[in-house]
Amino acid sequence: MKWHEILIRYGEISTKGKNRNQFINRLRQNIRYTFQDLEHVSVRSERDRMYVRSNSDSEMETLIERLPGVFGIQSFSPVAECETTIDDMKRLAVEIVKGIDYEGKTFKVNVKRSYKQFEMETYELNREIATHVLSTLPGMVVQMKDPEIELRIEVREDKTNMMVEVIPGAAGLPVGSNGKALLLLSGGIDSPVAAYYMMKRGVRIEAIHFFSPPFTSDQSLGKVKELCEIISRFGGNVRLHIIPFTEIQQTIQQAVPQNVTMTSTRRMMMKISDIVREEIEAKVLVTGENLGQVASQTLESLAAINDVTTTPILRPLITFDKLDIIEVAQRIGTFETSIRPFEDCCTVFTPANPKTKPNVEKMNYYEAFTDFDEMIERAVKNREIHDFPKKKVVDEFAGLL
Repeated sequence: MKWHEILIRYGEISTKGKNRNQFINRLRQNIRYTFQDLEHVSVRSERDRMYVRSNSDSEMETLIERLPGVFGIQSFSPVAECETTIDDMKRLAVEIVKGIDYEGKTFKVNVKRSYKQFEMETYELNREIATHVLSTLPGMVVQMKDPEIELRIEVREDKTNMMVEVIPGAAGLPVGSNGKALLLLSGGIDSPVAAYYMMKRGVRIEAIHFFSPPFTSDQSLGKVKELCEIISRFGGNVRLHIIPFTEIQQTIQQAVPQNVTMTSTRRMMMKISDIVREEIEAKVLVTGENLGQVASQTLESLAAINDVTTTPILRPLITFDKLDIIEVAQRIGTFETSIRPFEDCCTVFTPANPKTKPNVEKMNYYEAFTDFDEMIERAVKNREIHDFPKKKVVDEFAGLL
């Protein structure tokens, strides 16, 4: 079936008031970004819908595969065109229905006649085209309410549009429409899922990763970069800040009691992240922390970690069940990368018996005997920065929600 363009429905964007156009413009920019590797794509927007077009059949297939991963789209439909004549309408209607699994399904035709000067009234068109389709493709049953197949026809003076499939989009808000956040990206299962949920609410993500060679390997860093590549496919580029963390992490092992080294490590990460956040003008920090999952994620541990910054720390997965997080990671395409057996800096220095209820005053006391500020400043200054996608968007976008 040759599709001429794709009709995009906005969903939540439609509820916006005077600033609706800002959200629409952001979605249009994100779609253009997502399909930057395609040569013939054009995008035009209207108040309640958007149209994406390409004169290449292969590019149209790519559009249909990737659009489910772009936040801000409630649903979309491939659209075919014909001349505004009854014969052309009948021909195209049969061609469209014939291309789907129609046998034994309930069916209706829904005509919208924008061109009022057309020779037939709306109800006549409904009846004429439905009768022709049913006689040509027997096996369907007419059902006016909630049919399994609804052939939608928009009759205009210059052309007639037809569509039959409504494909769910990722919903949410366009990435970049709701500010910027800095994500602490470990390379595990949770933090990429946290990025996904923040991006779904329109937040643009930059990521920070703490790298401790030789204790953590280049393979560990490689999977973090790959995760950035994957999450960039949801409609926004991702900048990754790689912090050299070996000096600080080794010093922590010597400066504080063994059972609170993990808490102190997380506190230093927050201090560094807050400095980078301010430099890049992000509003909040984001983590993949999940309440009670590990010793550093109890309420007491989180309070001790929060104590080093006044910046809001958002934890979108805080109440999730671990199995739910895994299911989302599998669905969005990050799971297989996250589970590769390359340890990050948190896991290689995990104490045997970490304290689950660290005391804030004691943490401040332990850390006061070491000048961490100089090391923190040096780590921030010596960070590496990478942008993703570093190559043009690839075709693995298919199937993401």
